[in-house]
Amino acid sequence: MKRAIIIFIACISLSGLLHAQRYLTGQQGIQLTYGEVNGIIPLRTFYAGAAVATYTQNGSHWVFGGEYLQKQINYRYIQLPVAQFTGEGGYYYGLLSDPSRTFLLSIGASALAGYETSNWGNKMLYDGATLLNQDAFLYGGAITIELEAYITDQIVFLINARERILWGSSIGKYTTQFGAGLKIIIN
Repeated sequence: MKRAIIIFIACISLSGLLHAQRYLTGQQGIQLTYGEVNGIIPLRTFYAGAAVATYTQNGSHWVFGGEYLQKQINYRYIQLPVAQFTGEGGYYYGLLSDPSRTFLLSIGASALAGYETSNWGNKMLYDGATLLNQDAFLYGGAITIELEAYITDQIVFLINARERILWGSSIGKYTTQFGAGLKIIIN
């Protein structure tokens, strides 16, 4: 009984010093993100992604996932969609975290590869013109800065900014993305 009382008092006195187990080596999460591309008209020019993140040490983590990006290109009175489907593999280094491990600022570098299609492969336009943009395979990378904020021990709110460079694209090499998302810690 005496031992139980000592353990209880120790737990109460240390409760202010203990924090949740976050950023543990091997901990995994599923993340979903959505955002704007080049700061242009949301809902017409956007990206959406899903990935799995695996933490290593000190908040650093590996990310593997896929992303869909859509831009609208003006042609006379209509807008033509250009869609990119990319896969990502990257490493995010934990730069800064608060003592309670509620916030984590990371910078990451990723390799990207995928496919781009213009006007969903339809090269003939409404006025008889032919679209010269060819569907193509893409390759390149991305630099990302990301802020994670723990809402609960299992749910994380994400805010990120990233610059992608992709060779093979008919609409330009560089794409800037700003987005937000959720990460759900699964173990």
